[in-house]
Amino acid sequence: MRVFRGFSRPVSGPTALAIGNFDGVHRGHLALLERLVVAARAADLPATILTFEPHPREFFAPESAPARLTTLREKLELLADAGVEQVMVCRFNAAFAGLSAAQFIDTVLVTGLRMRHLIIGDDFRFGKGRSGDFSMLQSAGLQSNFTVESMGSVTVDGERASSSGVRKALAAGDMEQAANLLGRPYVIDGSVRHGDKIGRQLGFHTANIRIKHNPLPMSGVFAVEVAGLGDKPLPGVANLGIRPTLGGTRPLLEVHLFDFVRDIYGAHLSVRFVHKLRNEQRFPNLDALKAQIAADAMAARAFFKL
Repeated sequence: MRVFRGFSRPVSGPTALAIGNFDGVHRGHLALLERLVVAARAADLPATILTFEPHPREFFAPESAPARLTTLREKLELLADAGVEQVMVCRFNAAFAGLSAAQFIDTVLVTGLRMRHLIIGDDFRFGKGRSGDFSMLQSAGLQSNFTVESMGSVTVDGERASSSGVRKALAAGDMEQAANLLGRPYVIDGSVRHGDKIGRQLGFHTANIRIKHNPLPMSGVFAVEVAGLGDKPLPGVANLGIRPTLGGTRPLLEVHLFDFVRDIYGAHLSVRFVHKLRNEQRFPNLDALKAQIAADAMAARAFFKL
C-alpha cells in the first residue's frame, strides 16, 4: 500500500475514494471499505483513502478530544488488510480547516486526488463550518466528472458501529462488546523496550511496550493474546496504564507471557485484549503488588483454561 502526505503534487492517476478518520477501523468502516474495493476494481481504479492527522477534534478542541483507538501506524495496517491500495494522510491544520466546501472539492478531491468515484458515510460533512454535504458533492460531480454514493450506518446487535461506541465499551471494560463492534479483539501494537526490570524483582518477567495512545482509551489488567512471536498468538496477562504504585506518569503496556522465556527486545508485538480482570490501582508496597500480580496471572490462566 502506498502512503502519501499532503497535496504538494497530484496522485499519478484517477482514484476511487473514501474519506474519513477511520479511528479503530470498526465494522462500519470495514463495510464501507469493502464497497470501496469492489467499486475500485469494477472501474479499474486504485482503492484510495483520504484520512487526517491529527484527528480534526484534536485540532479544534485538544482538551476534550476523544482517546484514539488506533495510532496512525495501526490504522494504516488495518486499511491495508482491508484491501486499500493508497492512503493520502492530510495534515489537518488551520489552512486546511479554512478551506471552503467548494475549495475542498476542487483542490483536494478533483485536483489532488483525481477522484472519479467517491463513497462516504451518511453523516459526512466537509469544508469550513461543515457546510458541504452529499447533495453538494452530487452537483459538483456533474461538473467535474465524478460520481458519489452514500452508505448508511452498520448496526451490530441493534447498536450502531461507531468509534465512540467502541470507546464506550472499552472504558466500561466490556471487551466482548468492543470486539463485536470492531469485528476483532481490540489490539495495541508496539515494540518491546528495555524497562526498569521491576517485573523481574517481583518474579514476573514482562515485555514493556511504550505506546503512543495518550490519553488511553482504557486502563487496567487484562487477559491478552500476543501475536508476533511465532505461528500462533501466545496467552498472557497485561497491565495497561501508568503504574501508580511505582510512581509512573506515562502510559505503558506491560505483558507477562505464560511459560515463555526468551529475549524479545525490539520485537514488534500485537497485543489483543480479550478479557478485563480488574481496574488499575495503587498498592501500599511492592509486596502487596507482587501478591496481586500473582492473583492476576492465576485469573488470566483460569480464563484461558491453562
